Amino acid sequence: MGYREWRRLASWWHHFFLLWSTIDGQTHYSIPEELKQGSVVGNIAKDLGLGLSDIFEHKLRVASDTGKQYFSVDAGKGELVVNNRIDREALCGQSATCVLPLQIVTENPLQLHRIEIEIKDINDNSPIFITEERFLKIAESTATGIRFPLDTAQDQDVGSNSVRSYTLSKNECFSLKMKDLSGNRQVPELVLEKSLDREKDSVHQLLLTALDGGTPVKSGTAKIVVTVLDNNDNVPVFKRPLYNISVHENSVVGSVLVKVEATDADEGVNGEITYAFADHTPLSLLSIFQLNADTGEISLVGPLDYESSAMLEVRITAKDKGVPEMEGHCRVQVVVIDMNDNAPEIVLTSEPNPVREDAPKGTVVALISAQDFDSGNNGKVTLKLSDGSPFILKPSFSDNYALITSGSLDRESFSYYNVEITASDSGSPPLSSKKVIAVKITDVNDNAPLFSQPSYNVYLKENGVPGSILYSVSASDLDSGENAKITYSILGSKVQDVSVSSYVYINSDNGSIYSMHSFDYEKLKVFKIQVQAKDQGSPSLSSNATVHVFILDQNDNAPAVIYPSSAVLGSLSHQRMPRSAKAGHLVTKVTAVDADSGHNAWISYKLAEATDASLFTVNLYTGEVRTKRAVYEQDESSQRLLIEIRDDGEPVQSATVTVSILIEDSLHEPILDLRQKAVEPSKKTGRITLYLILSLASVSVLSLVTFLILAVKCIRSSSSSGSCCTGRSDCDDYKNPNRNLQIQLNTDGPIKYVEVLGGDMLSQSQSFRSCMSPMSEYSDFTLIKPSSTTDFKEVISVLDASLPDSTWTFESQQVSR
Repeated sequence: MGYREWRRLASWWHHFFLLWSTIDGQTHYSIPEELKQGSVVGNIAKDLGLGLSDIFEHKLRVASDTGKQYFSVDAGKGELVVNNRIDREALCGQSATCVLPLQIVTENPLQLHRIEIEIKDINDNSPIFITEERFLKIAESTATGIRFPLDTAQDQDVGSNSVRSYTLSKNECFSLKMKDLSGNRQVPELVLEKSLDREKDSVHQLLLTALDGGTPVKSGTAKIVVTVLDNNDNVPVFKRPLYNISVHENSVVGSVLVKVEATDADEGVNGEITYAFADHTPLSLLSIFQLNADTGEISLVGPLDYESSAMLEVRITAKDKGVPEMEGHCRVQVVVIDMNDNAPEIVLTSEPNPVREDAPKGTVVALISAQDFDSGNNGKVTLKLSDGSPFILKPSFSDNYALITSGSLDRESFSYYNVEITASDSGSPPLSSKKVIAVKITDVNDNAPLFSQPSYNVYLKENGVPGSILYSVSASDLDSGENAKITYSILGSKVQDVSVSSYVYINSDNGSIYSMHSFDYEKLKVFKIQVQAKDQGSPSLSSNATVHVFILDQNDNAPAVIYPSSAVLGSLSHQRMPRSAKAGHLVTKVTAVDADSGHNAWISYKLAEATDASLFTVNLYTGEVRTKRAVYEQDESSQRLLIEIRDDGEPVQSATVTVSILIEDSLHEPILDLRQKAVEPSKKTGRITLYLILSLASVSVLSLVTFLILAVKCIRSSSSSGSCCTGRSDCDDYKNPNRNLQIQLNTDGPIKYVEVLGGDMLSQSQSFRSCMSPMSEYSDFTLIKPSSTTDFKEVISVLDASLPDSTWTFESQQVSR
């Protein structure tokens, strides 16, 4: 690792003083370098208050700022052990203290624990001289006491293990002295103790030894070869032995930094001086500085970098041109002034974990650190988050931060965030950098399925094919994955005391509803289905919707004759009429019903065949059989009519009834006989008719008057519309669909007759008839012409009180088609 690299690490470590303790949430360990792999540093689980099971549960791991894993955690014992060889000199260079910062990361929840390990130096390096031999040329006439600087030895160890002293092999002409420099540094110098005699010893060989303070002591040696020269007895002397200069690291290449100057007391060529860098000057310095040999100007030829070297030192020699050559020495110390030339860096200590959308405020998402290799204000970093994200940065220690949630999250609104972090330093001008962290928001089941509408109306024709699809409901879920997978089901309910599941089936995957069998409108007109949509989340959520199924009537029922009752029994209906009957005489009335509804139940009557078609006519809408003319003496006494009854459906359904009419001379009470005819079929029918008459008699006079007034009002209004009708709607369960009180009206307004149908109309088992004529002495009621302002609700209230389980239908002879 070069100087630049460990310099970067040093910016992290210089402010820590390490002890074996836990202070402010940071655990400190101290170990010597070069420990064997597997050596135990300490019980990290115990020191962090974690159990052995927590190591696996929280996925405890070690993160290092250096990028190399020097340590690992023994999951079985909770111990922090050495994972790789640790060379303090490679990590920290010549730094007085060497602290290796570690980060222990635990998940669920994401937490960061700061661990600092001080690497103690051991004396594993010997002092080394840059060159093993140093050659000096000293004139024999050189005055005693002159000092010659020697090269210093380098020791990669620090503290007491670094170079502490120098020794020189014994020589009567030379001795070794130490010169103090700034920063408590010392350099060795060779001192001439006795005048040299070239003729006696032309060459002196000395051995310089550097000793460190370690235990055991280690040493390094360099050989010094002194050549004794003749004549030229004055050495060049620099004006200053040390030049101190300060240079900005962004100085322009080619700038002159300083000019060194030396003088020589000799004359002529012996006093002419040339300047040069000292022997063995490192190439790294030669690539930065250039020295003018004639003027002594030192200029910049390469870039300076404060982060690599904050201070540089070069040695300059001044040599004369005499024989022998004499030289003087000086040192130039260059202090590099830091400039804000490094932008801050954002480092992810841990990758961001996906965050549940129901995560509470303050949940740690990621661990972040910031660093700037500049110094002073240029290296002070502040972090800032972009606006609009529900996250904040919480300072941890040093330049470490935790990215935490600052508010509620909603995956359905934002499934991920690109959190932009800006790091800015305090330099002038400030530099900044940005980093985008992608944070994924994971789903929780916080949205129930939602139907496209709260209720659905389905219209289904009766007599459909079993297994056909009725409708498809659909629901959506804003969640994702399993939380959005929807299954459909039908909630338990009953239709006519039968489970709704007996009628329909739903596909649990797509919500399609199918019929289990065909439906009969005459038995079931409407029912509802409660459909539930349920997701697969934990816990699951659901919502309901109501499907209203309306059965549409089809013309699948032919009209059924309920009067004459003999026709119901399958034989001819025998009616009597006097031969004295005039035109318009009511002979009988054919009454039929249709179990269908709407147009399918509109019934019309038609005379299909007749013994004498000129004598009788059938009302198209009421089925009344009347004479078209007076009966002649020559008319046959036995007449036979075939009446066709048709509905208005598509296709048309029809039925026929045969009526036999006997014309008698002695019949004086046709209406009474007709009534008696209606009650002859059975005693049971007579009893029911009696009950009906008693019930009708119990209705108050006021109610009858009100009812008749309304009837007249309806007839008047029906002159344009053709009908006046109202009814009480079926009950919720659609019960008693065939109980009716049917009131037939003439075109002139008064009641002609009242027909009450009880029991099962479709089976045609019973029919009752009460006939009234306002012009006949046999009429049951005397009618009063109603006013046009009578409230029709009063009529309904009276009928409800009399026959509460009945349905009322009012029909006019004039029916608008």
